[in-house]
Amino acid sequence: QVQLVESGGGLVQPGGSLTLSCAASGGTFSNYAVGWFRQAPGKAREFISAISWSGAAAHYPDSAKGRFTISRDNAKNTVYLQMNSLKPEDTAVYYCAALRRGDFDVPDEYDIWGQGTQVTVSS
Repeated sequence: QVQLVESGGGLVQPGGSLTLSCAASGGTFSNYAVGWFRQAPGKAREFISAISWSGAAAHYPDSAKGRFTISRDNAKNTVYLQMNSLKPEDTAVYYCAALRRGDFDVPDEYDIWGQGTQVTVSS
């Protein structure tokens, strides 16, 4: 069974950048598409990005296009989320999740979740 661990969160000023990592262990990581979601207090979990098992296809909602970039290195069993031009409204806990099949932008479709990493954008 694949397990996921996120890292790279922290405090960043508005306009700054962060790169989150999602490291997988315990299974065949390349069998899964991987998505990033975020959840702010009192809000629903929000789709941020997803990447296919090969890395050939990536998906973003309008809120993330042009600012966030997802990538993966299957040799390192790791998926990355590069976040630029961060805004205070990007503050949330960020989760990565693994998907065998299903709709990439629907949280309930995902099979495995990490524990999350906090991102705080504030001056």
